[in-house]
Amino acid sequence: MRTMTKALVSVTAAAGIAAGVLVPAGTAAAAPAPQETQVQAEAAAQAVVNLGLNRERARYWQCFLRDGGYRPGTIDGYLGTDSWKAAQRMFKENGYYNDKIDGIVGPNTIAALQQMLQWMYGLKVDGIAGPKTKEAFWDYSGLLFTYCD
Repeated sequence: MRTMTKALVSVTAAAGIAAGVLVPAGTAAAAPAPQETQVQAEAAAQAVVNLGLNRERARYWQCFLRDGGYRPGTIDGYLGTDSWKAAQRMFKENGYYNDKIDGIVGPNTIAALQQMLQWMYGLKVDGIAGPKTKEAFWDYSGLLFTYCD
């Protein structure tokens, strides 16, 4: 059956080339459009938001959340949706966050992180993950190494 299918495809392609026309493949066999592929890649890239932390420091943050009972998911050094939902739960419990728990790192999540770190690093709470916020998060996460196994 495979040999027959290959032969049929080859004959069809040869006939199309000879006639100067190729019939496009059906949607089941078509590759995703370049725009669709780009959107999928961007969505995957946005799924992990480490805010300047390397994997080791991100693991410290995840362990800190886990040990606080906030359930960040797998301790893998990638701050994805589960990690940020855990952080949002912690922020909410401490009065820094009043939005829905969705794991999306938007301005409200950033502002909550800034509020948490403000007393120690004097951050401006503006909901923007700028260099000072990332530097403070980096420094703070380094203090959390004792929480990881």
